[in-house]
Amino acid sequence: MGSAIDVRALERSFGERKALAGVTFDVRAGEIFGLLGPNGGGKTTLFRILATLLPPTRGTATVLGHDVAADSAAVRREIGVVFQATSTDKKLTSLENLVHQGHMYGMSGASLHRRAAELLERFGVADRAGEYTETLSGGLRRRVEIAKGLLHSPRVLLLDEPSAGLDPAARRDLRNVLASLKKDGTTVLITTHFMEEGAMCDRVAILDLGKVVALGKPEALSAESGTDVISIQSRDAEKLKAGIAAKFEVPVSVLDGVVRVERSRGHEFVPQLVESFPGQVEAVTVAKPTLEDVFIRRTGRRFGEER
Repeated sequence: MGSAIDVRALERSFGERKALAGVTFDVRAGEIFGLLGPNGGGKTTLFRILATLLPPTRGTATVLGHDVAADSAAVRREIGVVFQATSTDKKLTSLENLVHQGHMYGMSGASLHRRAAELLERFGVADRAGEYTETLSGGLRRRVEIAKGLLHSPRVLLLDEPSAGLDPAARRDLRNVLASLKKDGTTVLITTHFMEEGAMCDRVAILDLGKVVALGKPEALSAESGTDVISIQSRDAEKLKAGIAAKFEVPVSVLDGVVRVERSRGHEFVPQLVESFPGQVEAVTVAKPTLEDVFIRRTGRRFGEER
């Protein structure tokens, strides 16, 4: 499949600060692609550029072959956008919100009402069509938002932090909605700081300080080290770290007061560890790497930790 979105050496500066510093990736047609990163990583700036709300300083970004800066009107005809902050008018009903959106796209009459009713039905809010959106739960409002974004049948849907503010059940529900969009062949790009949301994407670009630090399928990125992650709690983490590094000659780090070791066959290493440092190991866990472990490996810090 070809690329629906193509970003090459993209930069964006705000005065002396570089929010994006040479970002390159592509989004294939029909896939769910995630931009995963902590606050300040560059996700929102990149989202605003792709939504034609902000011009890049250098580099290029195209959506379905249209340049976001030189041909922004063509890009807007092809994309649906759902922002993190709610854009539904809380004093309008769910149906009225969609009809009003349709008018802005030149839609009208019976065909507009059919399309609006179809989307409300599809996203499970048809029974709330006549209710003011201010009375809906966060999860239901998000469904109305996505229906608005799809009203004009865009080929590409951009979602900025779609599950922000939603409870766990509503986040799971949102993932089902995204899966249904993929079945329809809609290309979906989401920004997120939730690891589990990044893990459900077909591919993910992990951003940090305006750069792509990892790019690929979530499961491939997590498995690339071929090791287990061993986390050890100790009363003196720094002392234990130094002892492990000297005895076993493996990379060791301390993050948030927890000693962290990546090593293959971690279940075999734990008995050696406990025997070698009696009384120093209070608790130990062995787990397969996650996307956060990928972030730690590439940046040297945890996802939410300030640099």
